[in-house]
Amino acid sequence: MRSLTLVMCLLAATGCDEKSPIGPTVALNERFTLAPSETATIQDADILVQFVEVTGDSRCPADALCIQGGDALVHIRVRDGTTLSPYELHTGDSSRATVPYEQVRIALVELQPYPFSSRTIAPSDYRATLTVTR
Repeated sequence: MRSLTLVMCLLAATGCDEKSPIGPTVALNERFTLAPSETATIQDADILVQFVEVTGDSRCPADALCIQGGDALVHIRVRDGTTLSPYELHTGDSSRATVPYEQVRIALVELQPYPFSSRTIAPSDYRATLTVTR
């Protein structure tokens, strides 16, 4: 019986962990950071924002000299009820780093880690910092 109680307590505690795939619950206008596959619940907007993946990361490495800054494509999904909408956010073009969704705007604030020429970024290492505003 004591073991069962311990297991139930651990399950309850991990269910509220902000690093779980379900992700954090955040307010409008609040920055939040997600790992690939993590989802944040946005209060007062009744939507979920999921960071899916990064593709085409051509950002200029921090230890290199480049003619252009490059770009990375951050794929997200937005869900409200049963509707699931995919979007692409860009790091290299501020006009394409924000998308409108119903009554809110979803913006990519930052993508980490920043590339270096001497190392490859594993897909699971990316972290996208986003905001949702009215």
